[in-house]
Amino acid sequence: MRESMYSALFGAMSNELRLNTISNNLANVNTTGFKKEAYAFQDTFQRFAHDYLTDDRTNLRGKEIWPRPYVQARTRLSGQYSDQSQGSLQVTGNPLDLALVGKGFLKVRTPEGDMMTRNGSFQLASDGRLITEQGYEVLGDGGTPVTLPRDNKIVIDAKGRITADGNLVAQLDLVDVSNPLALEKAGRNLFRIKKNSQAGEVEPTELSVQQGYLEKSNVEIVSELVNMMEAQRAFEINQKIMTTTDGMESLVINKVGQIS
Repeated sequence: MRESMYSALFGAMSNELRLNTISNNLANVNTTGFKKEAYAFQDTFQRFAHDYLTDDRTNLRGKEIWPRPYVQARTRLSGQYSDQSQGSLQVTGNPLDLALVGKGFLKVRTPEGDMMTRNGSFQLASDGRLITEQGYEVLGDGGTPVTLPRDNKIVIDAKGRITADGNLVAQLDLVDVSNPLALEKAGRNLFRIKKNSQAGEVEPTELSVQQGYLEKSNVEIVSELVNMMEAQRAFEINQKIMTTTDGMESLVINKVGQIS
């Protein structure tokens, strides 16, 4: 098969992944605390065994080898990660709405274990537990679910300390990770550290809590739309290359063996 077919195939697959990622980013442009997905590609090289023959003694290679040694490039996804850049803040005035400014996360308890989130849209359960929109418990005081008294004036300061009518009742668990690239999305706007990763939770150094605000998604609509058009055009070009290559090969196959 012609090399152009392979090159176009890998190019089309790469741009298909780009389109899927961009579509997901745009679908979450209004999701509180959402962090867009970023990606990077690189070439991996396919080598023939004789490409590694470095002996320059001509008597060992008196004739030119066939096929000629060369390197074939194949595009591969080299990394996909969440862009943790800060999103803009939106005023809500709700005392249970929290926005994080800086690097770090809030901790919540889910059926799959404790996870991290940037979505600070919280509410009180009937028993006073502070929960997320999905019903997950918000953690404080080193892993204890936060419980607040009802009908009290709740104040949450920049360090995550919660007071009710001036009395300290809880301290939110605020954490960061030693390597942001080790984070992976767990769905429902939650993050966790990848398995077998050397990264771990650390105490945040540049993080503050803003009560009465929510952090908006960090997706930039214009940039994502431009990237989508670019990826779409690139996909169509690679598709055209595959079609053209297939036509050329069919022509060659039909011509070979014909008797003039």
